[in-house]
Order: sequence, then structure tokens, then C-alpha cells
Amino acid sequence: MKTTHTPDTLTQASLAELTAFKGRPCLSLYEPTHRRHPENQQDPVRFGHLVKALETSLPQQMATEAKKALLAPFHALAEDRDFWNHTQDGLAVLSADGLFRVFMLQQPVAVVADSFHTKPLRQRLQSTERYQVLALGLHKVQLFEGDRHALDPVALAVGVPQMPVAELVDGYTGPPIGVSFDGGSDAGDTPVNPAHGGQNDDTTGDTDRFFGAVDRAVLDHHSRPSSLPLLLAALPEHHHRFREISHNPFLMATGLMVDPHGLTHETLVQRAWEVAAPQLKAQQAVLTDAYAAAAAQGLGGENRSQVAHAAVAGRVATLLIEDDRQVAGRIDPSTGRIDHADLANPRVDDVLDDLAALVESMGGVVHVLPADRMPCSSGAAASFRH
Repeated sequence: MKTTHTPDTLTQASLAELTAFKGRPCLSLYEPTHRRHPENQQDPVRFGHLVKALETSLPQQMATEAKKALLAPFHALAEDRDFWNHTQDGLAVLSADGLFRVFMLQQPVAVVADSFHTKPLRQRLQSTERYQVLALGLHKVQLFEGDRHALDPVALAVGVPQMPVAELVDGYTGPPIGVSFDGGSDAGDTPVNPAHGGQNDDTTGDTDRFFGAVDRAVLDHHSRPSSLPLLLAALPEHHHRFREISHNPFLMATGLMVDPHGLTHETLVQRAWEVAAPQLKAQQAVLTDAYAAAAAQGLGGENRSQVAHAAVAGRVATLLIEDDRQVAGRIDPSTGRIDHADLANPRVDDVLDDLAALVESMGGVVHVLPADRMPCSSGAAASFRH
């Protein structure tokens, strides 16, 4: 069932839009939500309480009508019953005059500040422990995104194959094939496996064209926008063919060699993480080793004040940020000076969040690492361009 409020897709572009937004005040609301009844019945109630917290945090001198206009989209979302029946594990709502964005996330906090509180979004988008899983079969293709704890289905973007192979692959010569790309029912009445059944060598070409279509669509619409590593979960005989055809640079070297559609979801989460975890840790080691090498040459730093001044000057090439770490205060974007503040102040920004936004705005790259993988204790480690 379609909801009135459709969640936005979190991408580097959407994060950049929020980071660059100059309007004030900026409202950021985060709430854990539930997938199923009856737990989800209290989600809109809790949402209403958080909206009230936002309202009380708005500047006292703000005109009543302006407050009403700013909060109107929140009240409309609270009344959208269909939306609350289709939530996942968490919700992020960011709003300002002329802007209203809704993302599915998990972290409860209500913030009114001079800029959007985007760190939870950045943690999800740039976390080195997040990845995507392409569950590939000849009759069903699904995409998941998550970490060690969960894999959530990803709504496949327009352009990802969502019709029988005979219609999406130019030159297909075989009989109709029932294919589902979103977990729905097969498109054909009697699905036919093009890799079996006494068909001729043309079926190999048909399968290759099908895999190629899936690869191009996932790369263009999901891998590039998210920049997340992609784990292939498929039957062993399909791994070699898909990897020969794939042009996806985010495809992980080792995949899960099993029919993913024959596993329970809980088993898929567990087995996919067993394969992904060593590869993700290896990527984290590459990042920390690169920082250590830069620091040894005098081109790395972990002092937050030093990093902030370098970020303003556009000298930070790569920034490593500690996950779940908050440093109360804000950075002056013109001088790089850090103004520290009381963490209990609801209008306070996060220094690490400001650092990440500055680095990105100057063309640098940001990665979020778990605390035990960080090469320092300050919460930020930067590699400088010069």
C-alpha cells in the first residue's frame, strides 16, 4: 500500500544537500520505530512527544505563525496512519523553511540548531561496517542493506530490471521466464530456468545478458549513490558468470555461495555477515594504515583544533570519525576555531559532525569507524593533502 509520505533515499547527494543548507532554524528528529503490530502502535505517539520537544526548543522570539508553518509537516506526518504501518527500525526527519526530508534510520534524538544534525545520517551512509547484499537468482533478485545486526530490503530504484527477462534483455531467444525483483510473485505463470531444461547454448548468452542488465542497474542506481560494498549472494555456478560480466567496483572479492532465496532472513543476515566481516575489517585496516603512513610523514593529525583549521583551509584529504562519539560545540567555518559548549544544551552542534561537513564541502572523504578501530582517542584522525 502506498503511503502519503514516501521516505527519501539516503545518498551522498542528499547528505550534501542537508550539509549545504543555510536556512535557520534547522529541526532534526530521530526516533526508533517498529515494523510490526502491536509494537508500532506507539510510534506515532512517541513521534508526537518528540515534535513537542522540538517546539519548546524553538527560539522564544520566533513568531507564532512561523512556528506553525515550520511544524505543520511534522503534524501531517503524525496523522499519516498508512505511513506508520510501514515503518522499519528507525526514523529521521529533518526540516526547515522550504525543506522536509524523511529517512528510515535508528537513533532517538531531537535537535534544534543552526545546522542540521546529520551525524546519524553520515554514520549510516559512511559507516565502514555497512554493506549491501545482492541476492541474485534467475527468477528473483533482491537488494538488502545493513550491518552485522540486520539486513533491510532496499526498494529497487526505477531502472533496475523489474520485468520478465524476455522483455528486458535485447535479443532474448528463449521461452518466457518468470522473474521477481522485489520479493513479489513471479511474473510468469510457469517460471523456466534458462540454465537448465535441455536448452541450447543460447541460454548462456541469455543468462549473461540478464546478469549484465542487473549489474548495470544496481551499479547506477544503488552502488554508486551509496558507495557501499556489495556482497554477492548466489548459487556457486552463478558467481563466476556474474563476476566476469560485472563492472561494479564496489563488488566484494568474496561472496556468499548459496541460494539466498532458500535461506530464512535471519540465516541470511548471519551468513552474509560471516563472509562480509573479514573483508570490511580489511578495508578498515587499509584506512588506518594509510593514516599512520601519512602521520609518519607529518601529513596526519588527530588534534581536533589542528584538524579543524586544516579542514577550513581545504587541506584534509581523508577524515576518520569515531562512531557514536559526540563532542559538544561548533566550528567557525571561516576561521576553524572550535567553540566548545555544554553537551546538555539542545541547541548545540557536534564538533565531529561539523568537521565531517567541512571536509566534505572541500572535496575530502569521510569514513566512520567503530571506536575500537580508530587510530586515536580524539574521535577524529585526518590525512592532509600537504
